[in-house]
Amino acid sequence: MKEEKIDRGNIFKNIKVKKGIDGFGLFAMENIEKGEKIVEYIGNVLLGDEAVNAKVNMYLFEVNKNKTIDGSVRWNTARYINHSCKGNSESEIRKGRVYVVSTKKIKEGEEIVYDYGEMFFKEYIAPKGCRCGATKHLYSK
Repeated sequence: MKEEKIDRGNIFKNIKVKKGIDGFGLFAMENIEKGEKIVEYIGNVLLGDEAVNAKVNMYLFEVNKNKTIDGSVRWNTARYINHSCKGNSESEIRKGRVYVVSTKKIKEGEEIVYDYGEMFFKEYIAPKGCRCGATKHLYSK
């Protein structure tokens, strides 16, 4: 496995890890405007078949068919962002890198959350039940 650590310049807003809606969560420690980069999703980079042969974990983020980020490492602050059916951010892939960007204004003290997507939801979230607190859950029957 090729190990590629990206420098700590991956955090763009004042954020903090603390107890969230489902275990640890990531919280805004300042107001964040819509469209702002919050944090980069980082980790060990798996190329080609390395991703297929990697130990399965819920932190694998497929960037494209040849590149996957294993974000299970503790130095990946973005790994603490919880799923929500009514998120306030989203992941964006730009030039092979993954950024979490706000989709609406996030107030200081608010948890940063986004929709993990249907496949992840069905495999990891649905079996234990969605804890996001939304009145209507995505991907529900």
